[in-house]
Amino acid sequence: MSPAPPTSRAPVSPAPVSPAPAVRLTWVQPEDLVGHELRQAAEDGRDAEPLLRAWLAAGGPPAPGRAGASAVPAPPELRALATRLLSELAELPSPLAADEPTAWPAVTATWPVPGAARSGSAPGAPELTVRLERAWVGRAVGCLLGKPVEKLPLHAIRALGRAAGNWPLSDWFTERGVPAELLAAHPWNRRSAATSLAENIDGMPEDDDLNHPLLGLRLLRRHGKRFTTADLGRLWLDELPAGRTFTAERLAYRNLLQGLEPPATATHHNPFREWIGALIRADVHGWTNPGDPAAAAAQAYRDAALTHTGNGLYAALFAAAALAEAAGGRADVHTALRAGLAVVPPRSRLAEAVRHAVDTAGRHTDFDRVVDDLHERYGHYHWVHAVPNTALVAAALTHADGDFTRSVCRAVSGGWDTDSNGATAGSLAALVDPDGVPQRWSAPLKNRLATTVPGFDGIGFDTLAQLTAQEAARP
Repeated sequence: MSPAPPTSRAPVSPAPVSPAPAVRLTWVQPEDLVGHELRQAAEDGRDAEPLLRAWLAAGGPPAPGRAGASAVPAPPELRALATRLLSELAELPSPLAADEPTAWPAVTATWPVPGAARSGSAPGAPELTVRLERAWVGRAVGCLLGKPVEKLPLHAIRALGRAAGNWPLSDWFTERGVPAELLAAHPWNRRSAATSLAENIDGMPEDDDLNHPLLGLRLLRRHGKRFTTADLGRLWLDELPAGRTFTAERLAYRNLLQGLEPPATATHHNPFREWIGALIRADVHGWTNPGDPAAAAAQAYRDAALTHTGNGLYAALFAAAALAEAAGGRADVHTALRAGLAVVPPRSRLAEAVRHAVDTAGRHTDFDRVVDDLHERYGHYHWVHAVPNTALVAAALTHADGDFTRSVCRAVSGGWDTDSNGATAGSLAALVDPDGVPQRWSAPLKNRLATTVPGFDGIGFDTLAQLTAQEAARP
């Protein structure tokens, strides 16, 4: 059969292609960083008014409220202005510099004489391993408790808890019994609800509040307690995907890729350098120096210096020293908190906030009143800033008087960075509560931790405790 003769047809035009959406990478675009740096300048007393006027006159936006990126890319001229202003803002002197040093010799010079911390005898290896398993589990429980309400405002957290008959907070969050209209008005954290509500928990899901302690453990196993800040930077490039970093960590990662060395990785165009990121990395440094808060603080400093300065550093020193004191096995929660405060420059904003939080927690029986006071006093800070969050953790631990359940529930019920605060409070409370972590909290975790940190996915907290105890025993 002969083929049909060809017919004359008009050429077919290809279908139009829609332009690809812009890649709006959170926490790194210059036009989104300027607003945060202007806010940081106002907090530390730098005179940035002329630069603020220049930014607003050019149409520059304020800092994004809750997310890390604005919706629309800035035009090239505005992005160039943002980059220039970030550099100019960094050159402005702060009147708080003398009271809030970042260099290690200047920090330690503020410590009490004859030293900020007493070295005590560390517990034996079997005892320490048991205690460290409690600390790992306590950190995971506190983190998981706070995950579904992360980023929610305080009034929403209270409303969700009350609607479920769970206020004052004393158990996992649940949506059972919560009216649909309330859930619609205050939705759970979209990435966490499926794995962190009471009805959904099946092991410990992945979270950066656990990923970073895992990386800290790997850092110690690879380099020992004498690791350098550069060692941590290389470890991140080897084993931490950039998309798993946030705020100051993401900017330090970017700075590493641009060839900057510490401490410039923490300071170059990084308005998040006093936020909470270094605090969530501090636990392993406390755990591996039981009874020696000064050594724990020194380790935490070398870790934190990759990403943070000033109060961001101090939060890490505070947590590491307090945890080291608690890990020694002889301290109550109040002694541990005093050990943490002893390594923080006493005239810094973070030291003032912790002292105020401890005092306020000691004067009120109703913890909601304590929280309201802290929000009124420190609510002008960003919800991820180290100052309000460290103060809240100190208040929760003080008010709970060392009880594990009350500690994690108070830390989470205070809002702000709920999962991070619950994690730090849970880690310390698990060390000082004679009963450790109640089974009703630990059982749903099933001794299983999910993570993308290579070699650790599915690991048990008992195994992590053994590995951490080995690092504690190393000189």
